[in-house]
Amino acid sequence: MNLSLFIAKRYLISKKSHNLINVISLITVVGLTIGAAALIIVLSVFNGFEGVIKSMYNIIDADFEITARNGKTFQMIDFPVEKIKSTNGILNLAEIVEEDVLFKYRDNQYIAKIKGVSEPYAALSGMDTMLIDGTFVLNEGTSNFAVVGAGVAWYLGINIRSITDLINVYVPVRGDPSSFSISNAFHIEPIHPAGVFSVQQEFDEKYVIAPIRFVRKLMDYNDEVSSVDVFLKPGADYTQVQFELENLLGAGFQVKNRFQQNETLYKVLKSEKMAIFLILVFILILTSINMVGSLSILIVEKLKDIAVLKSFGATRKLIFKIFMSEGLLISLLSALSGLLLGFIILYIQQTFGIIKLGAGEQDFIIDAYPVAMNKLDFLYVFLTVLCIGLLATWYPVKNLSKKYHSIALK
Repeated sequence: MNLSLFIAKRYLISKKSHNLINVISLITVVGLTIGAAALIIVLSVFNGFEGVIKSMYNIIDADFEITARNGKTFQMIDFPVEKIKSTNGILNLAEIVEEDVLFKYRDNQYIAKIKGVSEPYAALSGMDTMLIDGTFVLNEGTSNFAVVGAGVAWYLGINIRSITDLINVYVPVRGDPSSFSISNAFHIEPIHPAGVFSVQQEFDEKYVIAPIRFVRKLMDYNDEVSSVDVFLKPGADYTQVQFELENLLGAGFQVKNRFQQNETLYKVLKSEKMAIFLILVFILILTSINMVGSLSILIVEKLKDIAVLKSFGATRKLIFKIFMSEGLLISLLSALSGLLLGFIILYIQQTFGIIKLGAGEQDFIIDAYPVAMNKLDFLYVFLTVLCIGLLATWYPVKNLSKKYHSIALK
């Protein structure tokens, strides 16, 4: 066994002459252990929330959204639909027309977006699984129906069981505004609400989903679309498909993946996770000050041992390695204990959901705090604790190294 490591291990587990050293060493190990456990728990919970948020936006957003670089809409007559469908990894696509409109239901009014979608959209997006009332039906024969966000339904006071009350959709008529009077300035189309969905608050208060034929009629469009949503087959190569779509469509179109569609959201999630990580690392650094104290006291206690080792020919490098190994062992013990403790707590939460998000009659998308353990997070926490421990060890050991020549047997 390495001599410096052997002596360091003896120093770690042996009883010290002063009980204070044992107490400070124990406090150091416990502090770093709790810090490491807290770090991995918080990171895993953040991963869990990130997964929940991404799963919600996976329903709202397609794998890719294709829009025109210039202009609000583009025509489908010139769009290479069949070439896109034949691209490896693509399951199907859906045509989308979006517009800000005024909704009026009974005496209530509300401004939101109407989202006209082609027939494959409901099954491809999974929106039909997010209903909280009614049915997800957009058309039957020549009849058109709307599925309303829960927020929009609340503001308008919609009762989907009423067969006589319709939602009137108002949109300004296209053309020269100076030629319009108040009576003919808006194009108005009625539609029956068939269901209410709930995904997340921002989306629920913003959207009403309707058949694309209804929205085109409302907007006086022929085959124009605002965007085309592309959905992939399971296991498709995300990066490769985006590359092929961009090459196929050329510079006139923009292809956005899910991250690019919600770039701000994902950046905020990463920033919050990084901020919490840095805060906890700072707490770990404060905790490691105990290690500086315990090693400094240990060095003072072992000055006689150092003098003996020096008389036997121990070099300054060997003495340095002995106490650096001591700090390394404390860091390793703390890191491994903390990660094990964190893993046990996370596993229990993941399996049984002991810590709940809310109580009483509050409604949450999930009942308990979500947990997603990531191997890289465990590695990062382990290395972080190890680095902090070694840095805390370096200061007192460096001072000892400077005093090496003055240490002698008395």
